[in-house]
Amino acid sequence: MDLDHIVEAAKRKGLNLMGTGDFTNPAWLYELEKKLKPNREGIYRYRNVDFILTTEVNNIFNYNGDTKKVHSVIMLPNFELVRNFNKEIRRFGNLESDGRPTLSLPLKGLARILFSTYPDAILIPAHLWTPWFGLFGSKSGFDSLEEAFGEFRDRIYAIETGLSSDPPMNWLLSSLDHVTLVSNSDAHSPNNVGREANCFTTPVDYPELRDILKEQNREKFLYTVEFFPEEGKYHYDGHRNCGITFSPEESLKNNNICPVCGRPLTLGVLHRVYHLRDREEPLARGRVGYKRLITLPEIIADSLGVGKNTKTVRGIYEKLTSYFGNEFQILLEIPEGELRKNADEKTALAIMNVRNERVKIKPGYDGVYGEIRIREEEKENKKKQQSLF
Repeated sequence: MDLDHIVEAAKRKGLNLMGTGDFTNPAWLYELEKKLKPNREGIYRYRNVDFILTTEVNNIFNYNGDTKKVHSVIMLPNFELVRNFNKEIRRFGNLESDGRPTLSLPLKGLARILFSTYPDAILIPAHLWTPWFGLFGSKSGFDSLEEAFGEFRDRIYAIETGLSSDPPMNWLLSSLDHVTLVSNSDAHSPNNVGREANCFTTPVDYPELRDILKEQNREKFLYTVEFFPEEGKYHYDGHRNCGITFSPEESLKNNNICPVCGRPLTLGVLHRVYHLRDREEPLARGRVGYKRLITLPEIIADSLGVGKNTKTVRGIYEKLTSYFGNEFQILLEIPEGELRKNADEKTALAIMNVRNERVKIKPGYDGVYGEIRIREEEKENKKKQQSLF
């Protein structure tokens, strides 16, 4: 995940704006300052890909006798502000030890330092629902943004849905109606860059991005690209070591206790959403749209019945992205006829099935990713026809 490999991945995927990640780490910050060049206000460029200065921090602190653990994404528009912010938070954690530093600091304290450094800083709770490190997580989170941020609540303009939730799940909470939902890849390797993303009408600078998030501007922010949330590794409840996976309803029947070991289950994102929701149906009116996708290597692998990291999949992936331009072009825009002319029939069919959300998923739980299968309706229909004769 150095700049050159991030850029290569971004170009293959079709991404124009990347977060730098980890600007709190001194060695990485040195690399960023050496290579990134100013492009637009608050936006830098390297090898024709734009970057915005971002980091993720892990706050661990005591709150009313409980230990809270919350990850947050932070954005700032220039290196001087980054250095000032890093100087202030250094008192609360070791910035050299990890790309995502652990800070012994309440969220209110983090917000106070950040907004004192720069009033227009962007602070986004990361993967909001993840059990252990999401702000609404079942293991160590809060029940509301107000409880977590206090007087700084009104400066939280956006939240990150995370891989195990999607917009409709978040639309079940009226408290999030005036918060913009964003989806980021949370990538720890180049292959995962862009597995979730945000689509804007035009390139943005830092002030414009902040305003879009603050105003939930649907004319400029078209949609988010989402995992199917069931594929996320914390969607359902369960115990990985016991091989137990439950829906929220099944967990409640068992009093949220594992029937194998007798210990409390790891309650997943869906369970936590149901616990905090105040609506029976999602309220989508006035919200930024979304599209659920599966990454192209997964689609190719599923259509061929092989592993996604095989040479066969890599070869087909590189052939298709070279011909059509990039992965998002293939997943979102290339007409079906063009796909069928220039791609394997099975792969073309699988891409169209994903666009139409014709998939089957065994939900993920307790750190285990969900298993996804793309329906092959044409093949199924042929089998049905043959069975008639």
